[in-house]
Amino acid sequence: MSKKGFIVFGALSYSLFSSLTWAQLADDRKRNALPEIGVVASEAISIDKEVLIGDILMRQLRGQAPLINDPLLDEYLQDLGNRLVANAENVKFPFKFFLINSADINAFAFFGGHVGIHTGLIFSADNESELASVLAHEIAHVTQRHIARKIQAQQKASPLQLASLFGGLLLAIANPEAGIAAVSATNAASQQASINYTRSNEKEADRIGIDVLAQSGYDPDAAASFFGKLAEKYRLRSTPFAYLMTHPLPQSRIADARSRAASYNVRQVSERLSFHLAKARIIARYYGNPKDNITQFEFALDKKRYVFEQAAAYGLALSYLGAEQYSKAQEIIDRLREKDPENLFYIDTATDIALAEKRFDDAITMLKEEAKRAPRNRVITLNLANALLEKGDVEASILILKDYLLVNPNNMLALQLLSDAYAKSRQMLEMHQSKAEIYALVAAYPRAIDELHTAYNFANERPLEKQRIKARIDQFRSEIDRLKSL
Repeated sequence: MSKKGFIVFGALSYSLFSSLTWAQLADDRKRNALPEIGVVASEAISIDKEVLIGDILMRQLRGQAPLINDPLLDEYLQDLGNRLVANAENVKFPFKFFLINSADINAFAFFGGHVGIHTGLIFSADNESELASVLAHEIAHVTQRHIARKIQAQQKASPLQLASLFGGLLLAIANPEAGIAAVSATNAASQQASINYTRSNEKEADRIGIDVLAQSGYDPDAAASFFGKLAEKYRLRSTPFAYLMTHPLPQSRIADARSRAASYNVRQVSERLSFHLAKARIIARYYGNPKDNITQFEFALDKKRYVFEQAAAYGLALSYLGAEQYSKAQEIIDRLREKDPENLFYIDTATDIALAEKRFDDAITMLKEEAKRAPRNRVITLNLANALLEKGDVEASILILKDYLLVNPNNMLALQLLSDAYAKSRQMLEMHQSKAEIYALVAAYPRAIDELHTAYNFANERPLEKQRIKARIDQFRSEIDRLKSL
């Protein structure tokens, strides 16, 4: 799928609101600000409340951070994360891994199994084991419930409002230095105790993370090597990397990681092509410009700088596509698909080239064939829905998207495409209903209710739809009340 539908800034960035600018959307969010979470936490947070708070934070994060909504990268990252979670203990809920479009070298975890990775971290990792070492570390923070334990420890010194803590957590995701300051300012008296507790958390997450890394088949020494690389780079900077702001990295910690990794049997870890394709995609889509990227990937191919030549070629094809040099992009993708015809990275780019050249039938035929092989795959499904929509076969696109959303109701890109499809077919009731669901995904419940009120006006002689709309409005109001009760 093309780049334009992948990044969420403010609340959304796929251009399906023809009459609504992103500035207007931001204004709507300000006018409809939700009540703050203001209940004082007096004990450790229960698992159920942790899941609830995680969902709330994730919705707010969608509306405040530049999340990347790329089915290919989502699938790669979720697959990598699931490999690690499968070998972790004390897993209480499904994990959700997601990407933020930021050059910062950073990663973070919060309530309910949410783990965020900045693109800058993947860009800085030399191999999949290094990336996996960071994910394993963050998974350990979640399974050991470090945030809940930290809140409990801080409250023993001075009661804190959850609102202050969560506000600081969201700030820390976007700007670790500001976020830490926000949290510390609410509890200055226990600042040193908080730092000590954090060091204890980091040591525990290192120990458990390295074990998960090794048990999952990755190089256990990757944690120490990646930490060491960050520490060495930091020496040349006036300010620390974002990751080091929230994950202090003294030399003793690197030494401990090396020592712990040495206790595992040394193994030869085979590199996966998918990591290098994902990294090449991030560079081509979200770094630099097509002209510079073409030069970079051509140089990498000439000097054999990539572990897999296919990854550099793939990055070059994406860069040619971005520069609208479609024939050159097609030539490379055809060559790559000859050797690996079922590779989703190549199929996705072949689709984008066909759509850019208005060869809608070619794209649809190819995707329908792939759908027979992988009928529930998110990359194939969303690409097919988009191709049908681009061709003008709106009803077929709607059927696919509705079916997909039954299983994946929180998929932002699918909802964006569905809203766009309804707008094109002038199905105004359904368009406003889908917009309401999009606003709900960014926790803008008052704005979602407004959309449903508008939808109600288009229900006319459809009493069942009116009942459904009223019921959904009640659900959104309950969500607002639930926020107040935390």
